[in-house]
Amino acid sequence: MAKDKYTGHEQLTIADMKKMIEENGIEMIRLEYTDILGINRGKLMPVSMLEEIIHEGIAFCIASLQMSYDNDIVPSRFISETCEDMKIIGDPSTFTLLPHCEQTAMILGDLYFGGAPVEQSPRGFLKKMVEAYHAIGLDPIAASELEFYVYNKTTDGSIVPYTNQPATCYTVNKRIDPKRFLYQMTNTFSKMGFNVLYMNHEYYPGQFEYNWRHANAVRAADENALFKSMSKDIAELNDLMVTFMAKPKEAPGGSGCHFHVSFNDLETGENVCYDPEKPDGISDTLKHFIGGLCKHALGITPFLSPTINCYKRYQPDSFAPIFIGWGYDNRTTYIRVPNERGKATRMEIRAASAASNPYLAMASILAAGLDGIMNKIEPPEVVTTDLYRDISRQTQALPTTLSSSLDALEADDILLDSVGKELTDLFVKLKRKEATEYKKFVTDWEWMTYSYHV
Repeated sequence: MAKDKYTGHEQLTIADMKKMIEENGIEMIRLEYTDILGINRGKLMPVSMLEEIIHEGIAFCIASLQMSYDNDIVPSRFISETCEDMKIIGDPSTFTLLPHCEQTAMILGDLYFGGAPVEQSPRGFLKKMVEAYHAIGLDPIAASELEFYVYNKTTDGSIVPYTNQPATCYTVNKRIDPKRFLYQMTNTFSKMGFNVLYMNHEYYPGQFEYNWRHANAVRAADENALFKSMSKDIAELNDLMVTFMAKPKEAPGGSGCHFHVSFNDLETGENVCYDPEKPDGISDTLKHFIGGLCKHALGITPFLSPTINCYKRYQPDSFAPIFIGWGYDNRTTYIRVPNERGKATRMEIRAASAASNPYLAMASILAAGLDGIMNKIEPPEVVTTDLYRDISRQTQALPTTLSSSLDALEADDILLDSVGKELTDLFVKLKRKEATEYKKFVTDWEWMTYSYHV
């Protein structure tokens, strides 16, 4: 059975899927896709629709891609104002059973309009970047470290941290999982064949992190997106709430999404990031990729930190980068190269927020690095000090607001060419609207600080 070149999964046939459906008593199929905001959307339908899902696709209003968080439809010059249908066609390599949903299977879909791929599709953008690497003989490999907060729901409707004691980082068992919620999540995703490595309690009360094994870039993004949507479902089953906000209300620390990236030779499968002849074991390919990332770090920021709230995470000593730089196993830098070498040689991009759309984040990272590889861009000097405090190395800071990061994106012509005008137009308009709406809103901090004295 052939493996899909994007996900690395086996390309199941209709017969294969029907056999799984019959053997497991499946009655319903969820067809899903991830929109520009990173929200998973879909339809639930009987298994009798399977062949239509795979061969013809299911109609969804294309305006769903233009939908903001407050349900407004943002106009785009590349999408008709008549709100026509697009088709979501199921990807046979993503068909899986949902252990937490009785008699239900799920399949991810790709977006089409008029028989052609939808240019605004986040998953489509990532596939396009993977194809660009395949064209030069490289296969992008990726993994995620995804942080999030879990809250208990109280009888009065408020929420409190699932675990509410300090200094619980790396503690285990019932002290940090009294409802066995994390056990249920890990078990669910393992049964689905996810590349989950392990989970742990993070630095702050009620904060957790999941880590993945390395996989094909599209598969890594698929699992990241599904994990975020399905963990919310599983939380609801346990009367809990999960959020991937970069900085939840009153939370002392932020939640990031660290992307680990490497490249295999498309023919041999060998990791091309390792070079035993180099003093540090890092190949020119990896260093040039780092050079491209540093060059385009400002421009890709809105894809890594796509909400107003994300910029509250960029604080000194927060384990989130503030300045652009790279180092060996240095967690104060934008890019960290762990000490492992050989087949484990890789880089870790530490700037992304947990709120990021994994497809857009990964694709923009690949776009930035591709410029570095193709044009042999040398990275800046490696940082061996604390970049939060080493003023001599603080040469370029990350944007501090969503608006300024969007300005940086629109000023980066090379990056814009990779993203494409259709996706850029819609993404920027959705995010500009978000920034505009925020300016109108009076925060609790403003009221508490000013109302009595002013």
